[in-house]
Amino acid sequence: MSAAVFAKLLAIFAIAALGWVVGRLKWLGSAEVDPARTLSNAAFYIFVPALLFRTTARLDLHALPWRTLLAYFVPVMALLLVVYAFEKRRRVEGRPVAAPSVRAISAVFGNTVQVGIPMAAALFGESGLAIHITIVSLHSLTILTVLTALVELDLARERHRTHAGGGFGKLFATLRTTLRNTIVHPVVLPVLAGFAWNATGATLPTVADEVLQTLGAAVVPVCLVLIGMSLAYYGLQGAARSAIGITLVKLLVLPALVLVVAHWGFHLAGLPLAVVVMMAALPVGSNALIFSQRYETLQSEASAAIVFSTLGFVGSAALWLGVLSMIG
Repeated sequence: MSAAVFAKLLAIFAIAALGWVVGRLKWLGSAEVDPARTLSNAAFYIFVPALLFRTTARLDLHALPWRTLLAYFVPVMALLLVVYAFEKRRRVEGRPVAAPSVRAISAVFGNTVQVGIPMAAALFGESGLAIHITIVSLHSLTILTVLTALVELDLARERHRTHAGGGFGKLFATLRTTLRNTIVHPVVLPVLAGFAWNATGATLPTVADEVLQTLGAAVVPVCLVLIGMSLAYYGLQGAARSAIGITLVKLLVLPALVLVVAHWGFHLAGLPLAVVVMMAALPVGSNALIFSQRYETLQSEASAAIVFSTLGFVGSAALWLGVLSMIG
């Protein structure tokens, strides 16, 4: 592992540790006041939408390397749906409705910016970094949009499950609620608005672009502080075992699946193959915690999975680089 990537990992732990100190000393209030949720809401309703809108509004759709993108997103979305379906089939009394979606995002959503960008730059140079950033541009909007639709469908079903009536009327009500809550959502709505702006062919006004860039830049530090605060307020609360399982899926299963699909399914080799495999091997990203905070589900598990997977990445990165070297 390069010195730049290792330094970035240390910086992540340092900022998360600062968040833990803030939580333990109750600088922003006690757990009863729940400042972690307030901070999460600020990220989810202000900073993340700004980042997503700016990304989609500026995206050059004609220049995207679609084969490389499919080689990455097909196995990622497949694993997401497998984890979601597996968790849906599990019968756990008292488990929140949003739990399958939260575990699915923790299993596939990588830390593509704080760790991923310096890793790609250090290992693959400018050419590899260009591929990595292209995938990053679609990473959040693809995974978050799909999971938002899934979780809102589950919540709508739960809301209408005990209501009177049934048949077509209940189905229509469920679909209507799902559609409304999926579109009018702080993740999906800015993505749709960004694509609408993109379709006009107009560039963002300078001031608007500067505002969006400044707001989007706050996502990383806010989320890292939030990880530490969540650990301080919620602790592990029996989440360590499941967090370790998610960590193993994220660091070992997902990159193995991407390697198989990309190399033998889409016939990627060389630099593009290395970039997509190492991107899949990244630790759990902080958006998993924001998602769990949004739906008040498994916050301690998401926080622990981020910390455990970031620690484990120190060893797993060397493993996957060795595998890629053997493949050539």
